[in-house]
Amino acid sequence: MIRKLKSGQYRLYSVKKDPKTHKRRNLGTFDSLAAAKKHEQEVQYFKRH
Repeated sequence: MIRKLKSGQYRLYSVKKDPKTHKRRNLGTFDSLAAAKKHEQEVQYFKRH
């Protein structure tokens, strides 16, 4: 899940919420949407290989 921050950057969050804090995990902050999408694909690949 990618969200745009007020600073203009994009942050990648986990899809599932943490059961203890009930918040989504921060998986990285990026300057461009393309960079955030690329990292999201890398995370998805890593989860399955």
